[in-house]
Amino acid sequence: MAKNVIPSTPQKRERKSTAGSDMGQPNAPFKQMPSDPRKQKMWGWALVFLSLYMLGAFVWYLFTGAADQSVVDSAFTTKLRISSQETQNGMGFFGLLLSHFFIFRWFGIAALGFPFLLFLIGFKIAQKRELLPLQRTTQLTLVYIFLLSLFFGFLVLKTDSVRSMSFLCGGIGYEINSLMDHYIGWGSFFVVLGGFGTVLVYFHGINSFDELADRFENPIKRRARPLDLEVVSEEDKYSEPTVEDEEEEVVAPAVAQPKKETVTVEAERAKTIELNGNLPNGKAAAKPVSGGLTLIVENADEMTDEKSPADEIPVSGTTTKIPVVPFANADHLANDLVAEHGPYDPTLDLPNYQFPTLDLLHNRGEGSSKVTAEELEANKDRIVETLGNYGISIASIKATIGPTVTLYEIIPEAGVRISKIKSLEDDIALSLAALGIRIIAPMPGKGTIGIEVPNKNREMVSIRSVLASKKFQESTFDLPVALGKTISNEFFITDLAKMPHLLMAGATGQGKSVGLNVLLASLIYKKHPALLKFVLVDPKKVELTLFNKIERHFLAKLPNSEEAIITDTKKVVHTLNSLCIEMDNRYNLLKEAGVRNVKEYNAKFTQRQLSPERGHCFLPYIVLVIDELADLMMTAGKEVEQPIARLAQLARAIGIHLVVATQRPSVNVITGLIKANFPARLSFRVTSKIDSRTILDTGGAEQLVGMGDMLLSSGSDMIRLQCAFADTDEIDEVCDFIGNQRGYPSAYNLPEFSGDDEETDREAVDLADRDSMFDEAARVIVISQQGSTSLIQRKLKLGYNRAGRIMDQLEAAGIVGPFEGSKAREVLITDIASLEQMLKNF
Repeated sequence: MAKNVIPSTPQKRERKSTAGSDMGQPNAPFKQMPSDPRKQKMWGWALVFLSLYMLGAFVWYLFTGAADQSVVDSAFTTKLRISSQETQNGMGFFGLLLSHFFIFRWFGIAALGFPFLLFLIGFKIAQKRELLPLQRTTQLTLVYIFLLSLFFGFLVLKTDSVRSMSFLCGGIGYEINSLMDHYIGWGSFFVVLGGFGTVLVYFHGINSFDELADRFENPIKRRARPLDLEVVSEEDKYSEPTVEDEEEEVVAPAVAQPKKETVTVEAERAKTIELNGNLPNGKAAAKPVSGGLTLIVENADEMTDEKSPADEIPVSGTTTKIPVVPFANADHLANDLVAEHGPYDPTLDLPNYQFPTLDLLHNRGEGSSKVTAEELEANKDRIVETLGNYGISIASIKATIGPTVTLYEIIPEAGVRISKIKSLEDDIALSLAALGIRIIAPMPGKGTIGIEVPNKNREMVSIRSVLASKKFQESTFDLPVALGKTISNEFFITDLAKMPHLLMAGATGQGKSVGLNVLLASLIYKKHPALLKFVLVDPKKVELTLFNKIERHFLAKLPNSEEAIITDTKKVVHTLNSLCIEMDNRYNLLKEAGVRNVKEYNAKFTQRQLSPERGHCFLPYIVLVIDELADLMMTAGKEVEQPIARLAQLARAIGIHLVVATQRPSVNVITGLIKANFPARLSFRVTSKIDSRTILDTGGAEQLVGMGDMLLSSGSDMIRLQCAFADTDEIDEVCDFIGNQRGYPSAYNLPEFSGDDEETDREAVDLADRDSMFDEAARVIVISQQGSTSLIQRKLKLGYNRAGRIMDQLEAAGIVGPFEGSKAREVLITDIASLEQMLKNF
C-alpha cells in the first residue's frame, strides 16, 4: 500500500563512534538540548549570567554572611518582603539564600567551583565550543570541591573554630569530619590526605614526590608531555611544522595531508531536524464495475507539506593534539586514552560547520495524487477489453497510483499463459493511447502480472520532499542517496556504499544531470565534510561547476591543480591514476591495522588503537563522479578505461566509490571490463532497445516517459522510480550556504601523479642543494624498500610538494629508480649500511 511519510525528528548521527560513518557520542548532559540554535544560545547565555550572579553572591557572602545570618534565620518565619529588606548581600535575598546553602550548609568556600562549572557549561551551549575539556574539568572540579570541604572541615574541627570559620568547610565537611573523629580520631587526616593522593595519581598521573615537584618547577615542560592536552588554535592547525631541538612533536592527521595535523577529543554534535506533518495511511476503495471485476485503488492521502525549520547545529568541542599509542598492541593504553580524552572525532576539525537547511530548497507543494477516478476506470476498461479481444479472461485487477505511472496488477484466469499477455504490450499501448506501457510478467514476489501505464498528469517529486522524509532523515546508511519515489509513491533511499558503484545512462534531456545533482545534494545534506570527499569530473565543463563553491569543504583534487572540477582530459587521466595510488596506500594502512575495510579501520582509529606515528590517519569516503564517460573514452580510451576498471574492482573496501554517467550507453563506451564491475545500473530514457540492454541487460529503458522517469537495476531487482527534481537555483543556494562557512585551507589533496611528458621536462636536480630531510627520507625508503612519495610524506610529516622534490633528489642520487606510473619506484640500495656509506660520501 502506498504511503507518504513526513518526518518528525531526524537526522541520524546516531551517534556512535563514526568510524565508518559517524564519530563520537555527544556529551550526555546535552543530548536533550533544543535543536533550534536560537534556543541553544538563549539557554547557554542564561547559564553564563546565572553563574556570574552566583559568583557575585558567594563572594559577597564571605564578607557579609555573618551579618546576614539573622535574615536567613527569619526567612521562613517572617514575610518575605520584610526579611529581604534587611539583606546586606549585594545580590539580594535570593543570592543570600543560594550562598547560605552552598557555602554554610554544604561545601564551604569550595562551593566557588559551582559557578565556574556553570560558566563552562553555558559557554559551550552558547558558543558551540569549549574553553576547557568539559567532562574532565567537571570530574576534577566536583572531586576537589568535596576534598577541600573535608580538608577545611578537619582544620575547623581540630582548631575548634566552628563559630568563626564555618564558612571554610560548610556543614557537609564539618559533619563528616565529626563522624570520622568519633571513630578514628586523627586518622581522619590520613583519609583526607589519601583522597588528595588518589586524585594526583588517577587524574594527574603523578606517581612520585619527585614528579610532583617537577610539575611545579617546570609547568611548561609538563604541558609538552605527550599524554597531556594542548589546545591548538585554528590558525596553527595548518601551519608548517617546526622542528625543535628539545622535543619532537607528533600529531595526528586531521585532514588529508595538511602541513600540521591535529585531532579532536570531545564528542561531536548531534543534529536534529524537526518537521511538522502527519503520517497519512493508504486507503483502499472498491467499487463494482462491469463484467463482475472489482478495481481496487491504492493511493496515499494528500501529503501535507508544511514549512519545516531545519537545524544548523555546529560541532562543539576542543581541538587538541592526539596522544600517540607507541606500541602496536597496546590496547590497554588505547583504552586509557579514550577514557581520558574521549574518542577521536574528525568532524571537530570544522567545529562550527553547519549543515544546509531544508529552507534552502523550494517548497513546491506536491503530494496530492493527480490521477482521477475516471482515468483509473477508463484505463481498467480498456485493459480488460483489449485482453478480452484475445481470449484472455481476468480474475481481478488492482491499481497502485504513483507519481509518474499507475501500476495495474492483474490476476488472469487459470490456464492463461503469461507469455501471451506479454506479447500484447503494443496492443495495450495502442488501446490506451499512451506512451511507455511496460508489462512485468510476473511481478517479483507476487502472483500477479503488472502493467505500468503513464499518468496523464504526472506529479513532480521535489528534492525537498525526499530529503525531508522520515526515511531519509533517520537513515543509518554510510552513504545515503535519496533518488526519488517508487511507483507505489514511497520514498526511495539507498546506500551508495552497498551498491558499491553506480553506472548511469540516459539520452540528452531525460534527467541524467539532475539525477547527479540530487545524488550529490543528498550526500551533502547527510555527511560532514570530514567524512566525505568528492572527485568531480566534468568533460562538458558546465554541469558540475556549481560545486566549485564547496571546494574547501567537500572536494578533492591533485595537489598542483588549480581547478577542483576536472575538465581537461589529461588531468582526468592523472586524477584517476592518483586515485589508484590512494587506493593502494589505503590498502597498506588496512593491512598494517589488521582490518578488512575502511569502516573497521576508522573504528579502530577513533578508539585510538592506531598510531599516527606509524602513518595512520582517519580515512574519509571518496566518491568519484564522472558526468560524461563517452567523451573521455573517445579522447583517452584505454588510459581512462584501465584505472576506472581497477578502481571498480578493488576500491570498495577502502571507501572509494564511483558514479559514472553517459548519454550513449554503447558497447564501445561501457566496455565489458567496466560493465562487469558496476552491479548497480540506473537508466533514464534511452533511444533504443539495444542501449537499454547495454546498460540494464534487459529492455524497458526505451519505454520510459522521460523527465526523470528511470529504472534502477541492482542485482536481480528492477525498480521504476521518478527521480527527484532539483533546480539549478536550489543547488546554487546550498553550495553558497556551505561555501560561505569556514572550510579547510584547501581541497583534500590526492597523491601526486605525473605523466611521462612531465618527467622529461623536469629540471636537473642539484644534489649540492639537498633538502634538510634528505638523509631521513633516504633511510625510510631503504628500510621499507618502497620508493613511494606518499610514504615519505606520511613518515616524515611533509607536504606533497616537498616530498616530491626529495624523491627527485633521491632519484638523482641513485637511491631510487625512475618514475613508473602508479607503481612505486624501484629502490636501488638494498641495505642500510650501503646507504650510510653513500650519505657520508655526500
